[in-house]
Amino acid sequence: MTIGVREFDITDTISLLLLPLIYSLLMGLGIYLAKPIKSIGPEQSKVAGGIVVLIIGVLLAKLAISSGQSIATIFNVGPALLLQLLGDLGTLIALPVALLLGFRREVIGMTSSICREPNLGVIIDKYGFKSPEARGVLSIFVIGSIIGTPFISLLSSVCTSIMPFHPYAFAMASGIGSASMNAAALVPLTHLYPAMETQLEAFAGCSNILSFCLGIYMCIFISLPIAEKLYKFLYPLLGKKDRYIDDDVSQNEANENKKDYDGFTLGKFKRWSVLLLSFSVIVTVGNFIGYHTPLFDTFIGMLIISIITLIGMILERVCPFDIQSIIFISIIGLIISIPGMPTANFVAHYVSNVELTTICTAFLAYVGISIGNDWEDFKKIGWKGIIVTMLVIFGTYLGSASIAQLTLFVTGTI
Repeated sequence: MTIGVREFDITDTISLLLLPLIYSLLMGLGIYLAKPIKSIGPEQSKVAGGIVVLIIGVLLAKLAISSGQSIATIFNVGPALLLQLLGDLGTLIALPVALLLGFRREVIGMTSSICREPNLGVIIDKYGFKSPEARGVLSIFVIGSIIGTPFISLLSSVCTSIMPFHPYAFAMASGIGSASMNAAALVPLTHLYPAMETQLEAFAGCSNILSFCLGIYMCIFISLPIAEKLYKFLYPLLGKKDRYIDDDVSQNEANENKKDYDGFTLGKFKRWSVLLLSFSVIVTVGNFIGYHTPLFDTFIGMLIISIITLIGMILERVCPFDIQSIIFISIIGLIISIPGMPTANFVAHYVSNVELTTICTAFLAYVGISIGNDWEDFKKIGWKGIIVTMLVIFGTYLGSASIAQLTLFVTGTI
């Protein structure tokens, strides 16, 4: 957080952003691989993987609370803004290409979403950190964080210049749930249409809020199930024999990852509580360094988020039905933060001090250490992952723009 955001201009309309979360992930990976700290090895990497699964709840609780606070915006926007979210399914165009490139179950994590922080949480929670699906989503997350901003800026410049879509459609398409990519896609648009700058910023902002708030539900209930079905259908047709991951190994890993989910014990409650309290302190200090927020208010906000996470983890294990903790966490966070609820003002006041970037930065330090133990598997993704990443971004951007254009035309807005 001390280093902050670094921006490098490539052209007048295209720039490269380096964010604190990237430094954190790379430093965590570097600590494991280079061994400057001798005590961090395979065992510590395994522990970090377990912590990652728990911290995902913290990340999703923060997102759920933001969704509740923005509920009025969600209901007040026009149909084009809502329907363009279906354009997120455009990421699936990368799935057959990924299969042709030799990937196997990794494609489910790679192509079911734009692979930003909320989607990262969904995949790891569902399949486990050691799964090929998690390796897939993590690879696209890392590659997208590095090349995503300049690529979508270039994509926006080209599309707005050659495609006969209304600028509003492209503005809506720029809201894919990532602040940096949202800004990068919007800059070329406002440069080409300076007289419409205010309107374009408004559409892009609302679209990004909607993607930020509702994208996780799109992933859980629509795109992820479709990706799984497409994989089962297309792999026999397009898959290569020199596969990266064997299905039997994948299933064994998945079963291993689920062992910790069996039942609820007092010992687990104590471990979770200590880990969440420690993480709350880390985020509070990082938030103060990066954003100069009040220490007490930020810590109270993190405690609220941690309590929601703890309740969700417990409910998953005591509930007689097979419901993931992320569902419980999302519902609880959403309900208690909706304006008008008795808890809304209290929750909003304290949790608003907690920056999502700080949570992600601390979270990705653990991810970096965990990746170290499986670095050879990640290296196999290589340049092929860059191709899949660009197709994922291309698919969601063009998909959202196309649906927004059609809806704007049908409703008579343009």
